[in-house]
Amino acid sequence: MTDPADLVDPRGLHFGPLGANWIHLCIDMQRLFAEQTEWQAPWMERVLPEVVRLVEMQPERTVFTRFIPPRSADDVAGTWRRYYQRWAAMTRDRLEPGLLELIPELAHYAPPARVVDKPIYSPWLGSRLHAELVAAGIDTVIVSGAETEVCVMATVIGAIDLGYRVIIATDAICSSADSTHDAMLHVYDSRFGMQVETAEVVEIVEAAGR
Repeated sequence: MTDPADLVDPRGLHFGPLGANWIHLCIDMQRLFAEQTEWQAPWMERVLPEVVRLVEMQPERTVFTRFIPPRSADDVAGTWRRYYQRWAAMTRDRLEPGLLELIPELAHYAPPARVVDKPIYSPWLGSRLHAELVAAGIDTVIVSGAETEVCVMATVIGAIDLGYRVIIATDAICSSADSTHDAMLHVYDSRFGMQVETAEVVEIVEAAGR
């Protein structure tokens, strides 16, 4: 475990420049969360310029994920069924299909950026993402997107378990709840200091030599 006292300032890139083997994982920056739905993250618009800055470093190094709900609660099992019974309005039988798309300001970067669809919070389970990153020699992931304490968290924890260097762009992630967003960043800084670095986009861009 990391003692917070080990780091005078828990924020910043403590482990040096990015190197050559990084990828930017941009999580669920979709119309589904940007527009007036039951899952809207109101300050997604606020972080969008910083997300764009990360994408523009090298668009071909960005992987966008999209969260794809089932057609109905009957199509999933376990607690996901209960979840979609609660959020029935967000199933694909009821959603306007275009809401699943990336927000327009990001959609035009793909290609060359890639898009990975996922039916759960984590992009690592049930996909070839990890295998493809390993094959490409990737050892560092920069994480942006939504939401801080849901799909971003699942992405970060999975990346930690897989041994990646994880860099969270603090001004390029967002939530629909300020208190849990702030609490999650505190957890990363105080408990994951040897595996997670939290930094603002300007520092990340400088570390990439851009």
